[in-house]
Amino acid sequence: MISQLSWKIGGQQGEGVESTDRIFSTALNRLGYYLYGYRHFSSRIKGGHTNNKIRISTKPIRAISDDLDILVAFDQESIDFNAHELRENGVIVADAKFNPVLPEGIKARLFPVPITAIAEELGTSLFKNMAASGASWALLGLPLDVFNKAVEEEFGRKGAAVVEKNIEAVRKGAESVLELAGGPIADFQLEPADGKQKLFMIGNDAIALGAVAAGCRFMPAYPITPASEVMEYLIKALPKFGGTVIQTEDEIAACTMAIGANYAGARALTASAGPGLSLMMEAIGLAGMTETPVVIVDTQRGGPSTGLPTKQEQSDLNAMVYGTHGEIPKIVLSPSTIEECFYDTIEAFNLAEKYQCPVILMTDLQLSLGKQSAEMLDYNRIVIDRGNLVTEAPELTDNQLFKRYEFTANGVSPRVIPGVKHGLHHVTGVEHDQTGRPSESTDNRQKMMDKRLEKLKHIEVTDAIKVDAPHENPDLLIIGMGSTGGTIDEARSRVAKEGITTNHATVRLIHPFPAEQLRPYVEKAKTVIVVENNATGQLADQIKLHVGHADKIKNVLKYNGNPFLPSEIEQKCKELTLAWQR
Repeated sequence: MISQLSWKIGGQQGEGVESTDRIFSTALNRLGYYLYGYRHFSSRIKGGHTNNKIRISTKPIRAISDDLDILVAFDQESIDFNAHELRENGVIVADAKFNPVLPEGIKARLFPVPITAIAEELGTSLFKNMAASGASWALLGLPLDVFNKAVEEEFGRKGAAVVEKNIEAVRKGAESVLELAGGPIADFQLEPADGKQKLFMIGNDAIALGAVAAGCRFMPAYPITPASEVMEYLIKALPKFGGTVIQTEDEIAACTMAIGANYAGARALTASAGPGLSLMMEAIGLAGMTETPVVIVDTQRGGPSTGLPTKQEQSDLNAMVYGTHGEIPKIVLSPSTIEECFYDTIEAFNLAEKYQCPVILMTDLQLSLGKQSAEMLDYNRIVIDRGNLVTEAPELTDNQLFKRYEFTANGVSPRVIPGVKHGLHHVTGVEHDQTGRPSESTDNRQKMMDKRLEKLKHIEVTDAIKVDAPHENPDLLIIGMGSTGGTIDEARSRVAKEGITTNHATVRLIHPFPAEQLRPYVEKAKTVIVVENNATGQLADQIKLHVGHADKIKNVLKYNGNPFLPSEIEQKCKELTLAWQR
């Protein structure tokens, strides 16, 4: 028996690939397996090749597999596009309707299952996704009752007759492939899972759930890939807690409405991707100048312009750190796991109010949309910190105004929301004095700039860097951010077998950069590898700028739209170690 296996389904967008993957993986999750998913999809509503890949394991995993065990193909293009990933003696379950052919040089077992014919016998080709799922499940020799339960939950709302036909499609698909294969395939039998309950979700859902838990009750947003799921989740969730979502006319309106809601005392956020973040920049500057808390989620994708809207990239870092005109305090957080997406969203709201500034939560497409197993969330960890929020202001005399922007030692002034007695003050995007009245005084300008930027010196976040450093003076220190963490760890375990020592640091606070925390690890490593999905090494540049040691920092970059594979990082580690040894 084996401890892990990789499965992929491919076809034309809109013909059931997504639902097949969803039910297949849901059933595996019920059995207690750890899962890690990757979606390859086109930037269109229907048509164009799409595939979903699921890695199944009895142990925790956070990376895409290098190879593939089972490929389910709804068309020949899916075979031609994906067969090169198959390991020797891998399996292709293909719809017999298109007369599937193995590409030259591919050593795999091809089982042409009458997927469409089974579906049409049951009344509609829509059942073919269940026939394909049943065939996959049967090859693994897993209990069919668990799968059928997942089918019932997926289609139960459509009535018993629909559920029955879907289960029949599963049964016929299973019988057909077992007849072709001669029974379950021995080398594809998975070891039993631990059976423990696990979450199985995408990062966007974890962010949205974190927002609800943090007390967020308003989300203005404009739909954009890969951020839309945050909005879709909250459309259903927020009304249950007295909140709401508004689809705005554009990202400018979304950001300014979120700022207004936070000024009024509500916790609000907006979410977008690179193009939307660009449109928000002036409003982010307004939040910095008026010292109004706001949380913005940036789910990075391939750019520039429309770029690759459905592909992986980590190229917005410079925009988040430097994008606004002028100089304001802001915080940029970068979660790296599903669990961190949840907890960091809560922390983002706390930080925004504690330091009265914009907080940008930076994810990437793979973390935002890749469905993954996660440990159950601990709601006892949730703490709400509203910062220096004044609910009872001191009485004012002689037409005085409340000192909303009072000079303080840490740069954080007392904050009131509209309606607080004696809290009257002026708010403007131009430079202002301590009461908010416009001021062009040179002395006041310098003091106000110093006051706002002073906040950056006092910012404290949970685990600004996450470090696994078992070696005092390693051959390599591998640094990453976002979704690259699990892939780096898998590559490290491989090179360790060849005697290469590695430490691993994930940077979770992008701005202000945690230089003093990272520096000791950089100084002790012989070579520093920075892994990132962009063309210019934006994270590496931050490290060189703030930490130094540019001579030992090497870029490992990938910007073709796909996430890193463990083998790619493994190979780079070997190459750079050999170069150092020479």
